[in-house]
Amino acid sequence: MGPLASHMVVHILLMNVLAPLAAMSACAFWQQGREPAGGALAFATAAQLLSLWLWHAPPLLTRALASAPLHLLMYGSLLLTAFLFWWVVLRFRGNHSCKPILSLLVTSKLYCVLGVLVLFAPRVLFTGIAGDPGTGAPTPEAVLADQQLAGLLMLTACPATYVLGGIVLGARWLFAMETDEIDRSSAGGEAWT
Repeated sequence: MGPLASHMVVHILLMNVLAPLAAMSACAFWQQGREPAGGALAFATAAQLLSLWLWHAPPLLTRALASAPLHLLMYGSLLLTAFLFWWVVLRFRGNHSCKPILSLLVTSKLYCVLGVLVLFAPRVLFTGIAGDPGTGAPTPEAVLADQQLAGLLMLTACPATYVLGGIVLGARWLFAMETDEIDRSSAGGEAWT
C-alpha cells in the first residue's frame, strides 16, 4: 500500500468511524431536548464537503503529504468537520429526521464522486508523493496504482457509513411516526369516553 492509499485509510477511519462514534457518544452524554436549527445542518454539511474537497485538491493534498504539520492540520480539520456533521445529524429526532437523511444523501454522493474521480483518473493527479525512503522514487505506474487504490477505498467506505446512518435515522423516523400515531389514537379514545 502506497502513501496515498495509506493516507486514505487514516482519512476513512477518522471521518467514517471515529467521527460518527464520537458524535454518538457526545449525543448520549449530552442529552439535549432541543434539535439543531436548519441552518446548523446546512452549515455542518457545507463545512464537511468543503473540507473534504479542498484537502483533496491535488496541489493541497500533495503539499500536505509532504509536510507533517500540514498533514496533521488536514487530519484535524477533516475529523473536526466530520464530527460536527455527524453530531448535528444525530441530534435530529422524530418527524424532523428527513432533513438529516437528505443531508446524508447529498454528502455521500459528493464523497463518492470524489472517490470516482481519484479511481478513474487516466493520469496521476497527486505528483511528487514520495514512496518509502529505502526504495527510491516510485514508478509512474506504481503511483497511479496507489491513487486508484485510494479512490477504491473511498468508494467502498463512503456508502457503508452514510447508508448505515440513513438507515438508523430512517428507523428513528418510522418509530417516531408510529409513536405519534399511537399517542393520537389513545388521546382520541380518551376524548370519546
